[in-house]
Amino acid sequence: MRLFHRIAFIVSAELCLLPVAAHAEFVACNRSFDVVNIAIGRKVGDEFQTEGWWTVGTNQCATMIKEDLPARYIYVYAQDVFGRPVTDGDVPMCVSTRKFTIRGLGDCWSRGLVSADFTEIDTGEANRWTIFLEPSQE
Repeated sequence: MRLFHRIAFIVSAELCLLPVAAHAEFVACNRSFDVVNIAIGRKVGDEFQTEGWWTVGTNQCATMIKEDLPARYIYVYAQDVFGRPVTDGDVPMCVSTRKFTIRGLGDCWSRGLVSADFTEIDTGEANRWTIFLEPSQE
């Protein structure tokens, strides 16, 4: 039986209350019952770039961006270990079957890549953002 997941989003604001400089990062935590592989998309300079894969076990987190968030919008795609999507996105971007950094959004197939539907995350221009992958309630 295939288990579907949805993404729940929260902002972690605890560092905003401390008098020291905030640690900027984008983190994904896996609250599902399966290991997932996660890719992100973001604007780098004047072009979109996708990067992956981060393998995140059950009840574990991975930091995907360790500097100031580059833009208000970050895009996330996750799949299970069998390559089946576990996020419901509608923004097509390119991914690869192996670890990758890909510049540009178009012509995935002609470049030997795969198109995947990423979910858009509006970070509201925050410095630190955490998403949680959770099991669906279905």
